Amino acid sequence: MILSLLSGFLLAGLIAGLAYRTHSLSPSGAWGAVLTGGLIFGLGGWQWAVLLLAFFITSSGLSHAFQRRKRGLNEKYAKGSRRDMGQVLGNGGVAALFAVLHTFWPTALWPWAAFAAALAAVNADTWGTELGIFNKQPPRLLTDLRRPVEKGTSGGVSPIGTLAALAGAALIGVLAAALTPVPAPRAALFALVTLGGLLGALFDSWLGATVQSIYFCPACQKETEQHPVHSCGSPTEPLRGWRWMDNDLVNASCALLAAVVILVWTLFGV
Repeated sequence: MILSLLSGFLLAGLIAGLAYRTHSLSPSGAWGAVLTGGLIFGLGGWQWAVLLLAFFITSSGLSHAFQRRKRGLNEKYAKGSRRDMGQVLGNGGVAALFAVLHTFWPTALWPWAAFAAALAAVNADTWGTELGIFNKQPPRLLTDLRRPVEKGTSGGVSPIGTLAALAGAALIGVLAAALTPVPAPRAALFALVTLGGLLGALFDSWLGATVQSIYFCPACQKETEQHPVHSCGSPTEPLRGWRWMDNDLVNASCALLAAVVILVWTLFGV
């Protein structure tokens, strides 16, 4: 196990270094990727590595591909496309936890299934965010679908964004079913991982519409996740949500909910 861990951290370090050089990760994000990637690569194995890389490569690729199109929305987001430690742990921390649990139950299905669902959820959330900007009509607030909101508003959903989220979850679902290292009903595994991922992404939007910390810039008269200072340089004021519920914690909650959905199925047969 020691040799596997060392190999895993070495591989994670190489990938994190490349991601840092291509501006996908900040310095702290690179260290976060070494931690989560090292645990997943070292304790899981190549199948676990493939799912993690599928999430990281596609999500980073979409973030870079549509960076210009999102430039006008940067005032909404607390952080940019260059992921820091908090973003990496928020997206990959739950998955890494199940890689660790896999070492104690190496022949059980549930660690693999929960790991896959957690990644499906954050992949769905990322795809929905990145591709939802192509929806021609304004998004609607998930808690009040009659209410249009500005693009980039936390809790906003759209048809294209939801379909993109489903596609992002399905990608991980296909890989989870095809590469499962333990015997499993593949069709059911694909369906549950995909469903769990989509539910996790919708839960992310629900949290964004209800309890995520959102602020207001008096100078721009706009909602934003940025605090204490907006991108325009003006101080922001609390508008709604819980102060401690930032976007990184929302992402972690999204992944955890998807994992719980899978755990209910694998452990209780529901």
